[in-house]
Amino acid sequence: MNVIEQVREGMQVVGPDGKKIGKVEDLKMGDAEAVTAEGQTDPETGGLIGTFVDQFAETSKVPRHVAERLLRLGYVKIDKSGLFAGHEFVAADELDRVEGDTLWLKTGQPAGQ
Repeated sequence: MNVIEQVREGMQVVGPDGKKIGKVEDLKMGDAEAVTAEGQTDPETGGLIGTFVDQFAETSKVPRHVAERLLRLGYVKIDKSGLFAGHEFVAADELDRVEGDTLWLKTGQPAGQ
């Protein structure tokens, strides 16, 4: 089972050093076998996914190439706490493990930074 399949909203998120980063606010499963989002169609609208990638990049405030990677691999949206409160996105391949109600990251630097 992939780590992202074990993640649930509300879980605590910690870095590899065990320091609290925030809580899981949202998550999206991706399609890791997709090479790119370009040229694919949205099943609901029949339109190109590229438009969706652009919209996600704009609303999430991440560069387009990061948005495409997050959508392809899947991601966890973190509601960060502390001095640097806000939202960050972590790609599924940056998740280390789930232990109880805690999601451990491989690195301390989420994709949105």
